[in-house]
Amino acid sequence: MRIKDIMTPDPACCAPESTAREAAELMLDNDCGAIPVVENLENRRLVGMVTDRDLAIRGLAEGKGPDTRIRELMTEQPTTALADDEVDVVREVMIQQQVRRIPVINGDGVCIGIVAQADIALEDGAASDREVGRIVEAISEPNPSE
Repeated sequence: MRIKDIMTPDPACCAPESTAREAAELMLDNDCGAIPVVENLENRRLVGMVTDRDLAIRGLAEGKGPDTRIRELMTEQPTTALADDEVDVVREVMIQQQVRRIPVINGDGVCIGIVAQADIALEDGAASDREVGRIVEAISEPNPSE
């Protein structure tokens, strides 16, 4: 099975010049915890990711306010997947990189979707309950090198 079969297409995105408040509102409106960051909303070329954790840790915990620009909070050059990538491969990347969400791009770097740990867990027949548990545990395992 391919990522295009389980990804959420056309996710909400923000730009580096968006504010933390705008990103948080997108997360609220779209019931999600991560927003791809694109050069601009017209070309949607991926430049980063911002998560609810980024807003809390890189923003609030460091004394930054709701008008802080996303470029100050985002992770640049996030791990990505292509729509034709095999689900099994992306699952292993999530485990290795310890990420719960991966933006899906096309050959031009345009954000066309997002795949989450939950998408892989819910995929019909892709993983047993035991395998889902292993995936969640592996992705969530603290990394002592950090």
